[in-house]
Amino acid sequence: MTFPIRFASLAAAGFATVVAPGASAQQVVRPPIAQYWMDVATHTMAGMPEMPAMPGMPSLPGFMGGGAAGAGGNQYGNARGMATGRWLDLALHTRNKPSGSEATHSIPPGMQMGASLPLVPLAATPRTPDREPGEPPEDLRERPTGRLLIYWGCSETVRPGQPRIIDLAGADPQAFGRAFAGRYAPDRGARVAPGYSLWPNEKHRAMVPRGASLAGEHAIRGDGVPASMRFALGQSHDFMPAIELAASGALTDSIALQWPAVANARAYYLHAMASVGKDMVLWSSAETADTGMGLFDYLSNATVDRWVAEKALLPAGTTRCAVPKGIFASGKEEGAMLRMIAWGSELNLAHPPRPADPRTPWEPEWAARVRVKATTMAMLGVDTAAAGERGSTPSAAPAGQGEQPAGQSAQDATPSIPGLPGAGRAIDAIRGIFGR
Repeated sequence: MTFPIRFASLAAAGFATVVAPGASAQQVVRPPIAQYWMDVATHTMAGMPEMPAMPGMPSLPGFMGGGAAGAGGNQYGNARGMATGRWLDLALHTRNKPSGSEATHSIPPGMQMGASLPLVPLAATPRTPDREPGEPPEDLRERPTGRLLIYWGCSETVRPGQPRIIDLAGADPQAFGRAFAGRYAPDRGARVAPGYSLWPNEKHRAMVPRGASLAGEHAIRGDGVPASMRFALGQSHDFMPAIELAASGALTDSIALQWPAVANARAYYLHAMASVGKDMVLWSSAETADTGMGLFDYLSNATVDRWVAEKALLPAGTTRCAVPKGIFASGKEEGAMLRMIAWGSELNLAHPPRPADPRTPWEPEWAARVRVKATTMAMLGVDTAAAGERGSTPSAAPAGQGEQPAGQSAQDATPSIPGLPGAGRAIDAIRGIFGR
C-alpha cells in the first residue's frame, strides 16, 4: 500500500496559488476533491481514573463556546467539550457530492466498535450558531456589572503588576468583546454545515470504549469519495493518555499543581476561575495577561510551537505549576474551577504527493487532518490526589442529592460531579457574573 505524504497546509475550498519551496515559479495548488477531519479527545476529571464516556457531565469549554458535550448522548462536537471519556468527531466533504455523501470509515480492530462507522450527511442547521472567537454565548450577552481580575504565571505568590482589572460595567461593547477574545487561533475544523457528512449522527451514536485505539489502517468509502482514500495512524496520533493532574492546597494558600508528563504532548495550558461577589477572578499558567478563554481548542503545530516560544503555553517537559497564594480565597464558598489541556501533534495527509516540478499543478485526490488533545478539570481547594486514592469508583451521592428539584428542567439543573463537591456551584458562578 502506498501511503500519502504529510503536508504543511492546504486550502479547503477555492483555488490556491503558492510558491514551491526553492523555486522561482509559482505552482498552482488546487483544493482536494475530498477533505476529511478527525478530532480526537480524551477528557477526564482530576483525581479520578479515566472513566467511560459520560455525555451528561458539564462542559465548560462548550458552555463558553466549545462543543456539544453535556447535551446528552454521543453527538458531533463532544470532542471539543470536556465531558469525561474518549471522544471522536469525524467529518467528510467531497466536491464530487456537494449535497453530502453517504459514506463509511473503516476502523482498526483496536477501536472495539466493529468494522466501520457510518458517515451521514447533515441536513439540519447546526445546533450552535457561529460567533466571533471569545464572544460569550447569546444568552450571556447582557451587560455585566462586575469586574474581571486577571492573574497569570506559575508562581506561589502574586507577581508585581497583577491583577489586570477590567471594569465590565464601564466598558463599551467593543472593550467588553476584547476582554473575552484574548489570544485565540482561527478554527481549522470542519464547517459542520449541510453537505458535510458526520459521525456521530442521528443514526449511530455509539460511545467510544474506554480502551479504544485509533492506531492502524483507516479507509473512507462512499459516493464521490476517491477510491485511494486510505491511510494509517500510529501511536503518536492515537487517543492521548489521561492527564494525571494532582492539586493540593487550600484556596487561601498557594495551590500546587503537578502531573506526570503526558505521552505525545506538545504543550500544556492551565486556567482557573472563580466568582467573588460580582467579580470574576481568572488565572492562567501563561506569561501573558488575557482571559485565556480562546485556548481550550485544537491548535496547529505551528501555533503551539509559536505560543510556547512566546511563553503563552507550557513546554512539553513541564510537570508542575502553582496558583498564586490567596487569589481565590474570597471565593471559597462558590469554589474555583481549574481546566488543563495537553495538545498532541496535528497530522496532515494528502494524496497523491506534490509534484516536484513547480510547473505541474497539484490537485490532491484527498486530504485529511487529524487533531489530538487531552483535557482534565478539577475543583481547586480539593486535594485531588487524595480523592483518587479513595478508590477508582466515585461514591454514589447520598439520598436526596443530585435529584432534580420540582419544576426545574434537566438542562437548567446545576450539574453534580461525584468526588468533586461544588463543581456545579463553580459553573453557576460563571453564569452569575453575567447576570444569569
